[in-house]
Amino acid sequence: MGSGTSLEYCDLTDIGRRRANNQDAKAVLPPWSSEQYRRRGWLFLVADGMGAHAAGEMASALAAEHVPLVYEKTAPRSPPLALKSSIEQANAEIHSRGEHAADLRGMGTTCTVLALLPRGALVGHVGDSRAYRIRGDRIEQLSQDHSLAWQMEAEHPAGTDITVPKNIITRSMGPHPQVAVDIEGPFPVEVGDVFLLCSDGLSGQVADEEIGLLAGHLPPAEAAAALLGLALVRGAPDNVTLIVARAGEKEASRTAADSAPWPLTEESPAVTEQPAVPWKMLTVAAVSLLVALICNPWTVAAEGWLSGLIGPDLAPAVAFVVSTAMALLFVGAVAAALLTYLAPVGGAVRILPPGTMLGGGPYRSYACAASPDLLDGIVASVESAADGLATRDRDRLREAAMAARTLLAAGDMREAVAAAARAIGVYRGLVEALRQDDTAHG
Repeated sequence: MGSGTSLEYCDLTDIGRRRANNQDAKAVLPPWSSEQYRRRGWLFLVADGMGAHAAGEMASALAAEHVPLVYEKTAPRSPPLALKSSIEQANAEIHSRGEHAADLRGMGTTCTVLALLPRGALVGHVGDSRAYRIRGDRIEQLSQDHSLAWQMEAEHPAGTDITVPKNIITRSMGPHPQVAVDIEGPFPVEVGDVFLLCSDGLSGQVADEEIGLLAGHLPPAEAAAALLGLALVRGAPDNVTLIVARAGEKEASRTAADSAPWPLTEESPAVTEQPAVPWKMLTVAAVSLLVALICNPWTVAAEGWLSGLIGPDLAPAVAFVVSTAMALLFVGAVAAALLTYLAPVGGAVRILPPGTMLGGGPYRSYACAASPDLLDGIVASVESAADGLATRDRDRLREAAMAARTLLAAGDMREAVAAAARAIGVYRGLVEALRQDDTAHG
C-alpha cells in the first residue's frame, strides 16, 4: 500500500509447468505521497516476452523497466499522453536492442499498463495480455486482445464455428520501430473495484468468470495466489503473471469542476521564422486575374478575338461567363494564400476534457457471482489434479477439495470460495515442494 492511498495489491509470477525460463515481467510504481498520487497515480504493468533463448525475457524486462521510468517523468502534464509515449519509447528501445544483436533480433513483448488516477483508471495496451475490472458480480475486460483469434471472432457472427490458434498475436512491442498503442479510459473507479492485469498464461487456463469469482471474493493476496495456483492445477503450459489491486475509499474517482483537460498530443514549438510565402496560390491568382481581364466582355480585345473565334452572337455571353469564373477563382486563390500565410505552423493540440473517455472499452462483460456451477468446475479441476499424486499428497488434496464441496452443498458460497482457494493452495504447495526437490537433486 502506497503512502496517502488505501489501495491493496499483490503481484505474482511463475515459470509454469512446461517452460524452461520465465519470459514474463511485471512492474508496480506506487505513489509515495498524496500529492504524488494526485499527479501520476499508481502504475501497474504486465509484459509477456517472445523470442528465442533469452530474447523474450530481455524484451519484457526492458518494457517493465522503461515504461515506468518515462511515465513517472511525464505523467503530471498528461497521464494518457505519458502512457502512450512511455510504451512507444520502450518499443523503440526494444527494437534498437534487437537490431544490434543477432541473438535478440525480432524479439518482442506484449505490454499492458494500468494507471490508477484520481480521475479514473487508464489502460495502455499492446498485445494479448489483459486488463480487467471486477465490480460486484461482473467482470469486464477493459483491453482488447491484439490477436488473430480476437480479430476473427469480431469479423464473424456469434456462434460461427471457427478454429484459430489463440497464441497468434497481431501486434507487439519490439519487432518494428513504431507500434500502435491503444489507450482506454479513464474508467470510473468505485470503492471495492478490483483491477487485474495478467499474461495469457492465466487467461488461457482460467475462464474470465473464474477470474472474476476469485478476484472479487478474496483479498488481493489470496486471490492472486488462488488464480496462479488454479493455472498450475490446469497444467500451466506457459508462464503465469498477474497483478490484483483493490481500490479503497481514496481511489474512488473524482473529477473536480475546474479540472484541466489532458493534452493528447505534444505542443507545437513556437514559430520563430517568417512563414513561407504561398507562391502556388499567388500564381493561380495572377493567371486567373489575367484571363478575367482578357475575357472581359466590355473590352475591345475580347469582342474582337472572341467574335472571330465563336461568332458575334455567342461572344458576349461566353466572355461574361469566363471572366466571372476567373474573377471568382482569383478571389479564392488570394484568400487561400492569405490564410496559408497567416496560419500558425504545426497542428492544434488535441485534448481530453474531464468526464470524457478514450477507446471503446469495456469490450466484454461476464457475470461472475459465486454459483454452484462455477465453483464445481474449480473444485473438479483440483480433484482431477490429485489423480497423479503420491498417495499421501493425493489424500491431502482430496480432503481439501471435499471441504469445499461440503460448503458448496450447504449453500455457503462465500466460505466455499475460500475453501476452494485453500484446496488450490495445497496443490500449489505440492508443486513448490516438488520443484525444490528437483533443484536439490540437480
